[in-house]
Amino acid sequence: MQTAEDKLIGPLLLARGTTDRSSVLRADDGWLERAWSDPATRVLVIDNGHTLVRRTGDEVHAVLFTPAEAPPGPRYLLGVDDGAAYFAVAAPLPGLPAGDVNGRLTTPMGLRDTPEGRPVAAGLRQAGGLLGDRDAGLLVHAVALEAWHSTHEFCPRCGTRTTMQAGGHIRVCPSDGSQHFPRVDPAVIMLIRDPDDRCLLARGPQWPEGRLSILAGFVEPGESLEAAVIREVAEEVGITVANPRYLGSQPWPFPRSLMLGFFAEATTTTLTPDADEIAEAHWYSRTELLRALDSGELRLPPPVSIARRLIETWYGGELIGDW
Repeated sequence: MQTAEDKLIGPLLLARGTTDRSSVLRADDGWLERAWSDPATRVLVIDNGHTLVRRTGDEVHAVLFTPAEAPPGPRYLLGVDDGAAYFAVAAPLPGLPAGDVNGRLTTPMGLRDTPEGRPVAAGLRQAGGLLGDRDAGLLVHAVALEAWHSTHEFCPRCGTRTTMQAGGHIRVCPSDGSQHFPRVDPAVIMLIRDPDDRCLLARGPQWPEGRLSILAGFVEPGESLEAAVIREVAEEVGITVANPRYLGSQPWPFPRSLMLGFFAEATTTTLTPDADEIAEAHWYSRTELLRALDSGELRLPPPVSIARRLIETWYGGELIGDW
């Protein structure tokens, strides 16, 4: 049974959006063409997970174009909001050479420091938590579709190049007629608490020292979410857990995950990390965590991640010390 303290603190920043995805309109080719010809339609340009954003005072907005202004490229219908259609176009960002990383931001703080009104390129990690609900939802949707199309151009049955249909939400094989839909990989991410209400944090071998998070792993075929929580914790750090409790989910399109957040209770506490997956793992009380953050010896996942929300929910308030 979920307790009051297990209510997520703060929004899941990549699980927002105001746009009606309008799935019924995706198969209406006539409507799609009329919407693309409408000057009220707005277009988000997406290039390798990045789009153009600009700062106006304390607010950050996605740079949207009319269809006439948008560069040529594959078009994805993102939905309709307040009577206007929204599309994404996969193409080089206007004003930024294709593949140029020099004009792309690497941190949210960098975005806040940009000159007001000047468009800059940013991805979800940099801008996802700063955009408003509509723009955040548009960008998450566009990033996920672009990633899927870039890696699923060919039919898995016969190898024929597929064609895009339904406003970018289906690929169809012209040879065997099979339809293929955007892939989403479910992954559980879990905050584990021991009987003393300490939180378990760990680091993967690919991460630098001091960068810790909670445990996570992909759901296997034929497996329930709760079983995945129990299995992943046992595999990664060698402890048993009970009572997995679901708290919330958010998309994590890097490239196609859906993160499903849980709390679970440790029934054993001796950690034996799997060296292939975990470089170190430690239990932290709230006092120990705050001391480590204040000293700089530990950094937490950024606020845009569900991991940060789960940690702050356990802690009982906002924390400092981003990656």
